[in-house]
Amino acid sequence: MPYTPDLVHELNTLIRFDLETSQHGIKVHKTADPEVIAATRRLHAKGLLTLVDGGYLTSLGRDAAEHAQAVLTILTSSTIPVAAAQKDFA
Repeated sequence: MPYTPDLVHELNTLIRFDLETSQHGIKVHKTADPEVIAATRRLHAKGLLTLVDGGYLTSLGRDAAEHAQAVLTILTSSTIPVAAAQKDFA
């Protein structure tokens, strides 16, 4: 299953969290882009955020944010292993 635009908005929301501390949450204001508001609500409904407008990461949310941030780091890295670069994906 490919990433849908909704999932991309959720991933973009998750990468906004500072994983260095659990003391910082986020607040999505009603003036934010509708896609961001909807993504935050979906993340809350999925049990990843403590509040419908952001708040803090739950334990599951922290795991998801760690993975989302790791994927972003890997995909934006300038170093690609040669074997992976040579694979032909259909």
